[in-house]
Amino acid sequence: MSAITRDEVAHLARLSRLALHEDELDQLAAQLDEIISAVAKVQEVAQGDIPPTSHALPLTNVYRPDETHQGLTPDQALAGAPAVEDQRFRVPQILGEEE
Repeated sequence: MSAITRDEVAHLARLSRLALHEDELDQLAAQLDEIISAVAKVQEVAQGDIPPTSHALPLTNVYRPDETHQGLTPDQALAGAPAVEDQRFRVPQILGEEE
């Protein structure tokens, strides 16, 4: 497979509307060439008789079934609150009334 050239990277940058410096063009050309080589190696190994998989090992559902439980009553929920008003937690005001 041919190497990605600096001119090809510059062309891709123009198409993508990216402003790249001269040193970035050289660096990206080398990186893109490595990426394409890695993809080519994977394509060599991936044969048509091997089914695609999302994981190397089979996965099983580890979730438990949903079960309902009795929740707290308002009195139980507010029992540990430092201040209560009209069956609600009372908190100090942090914003002025004009806001």
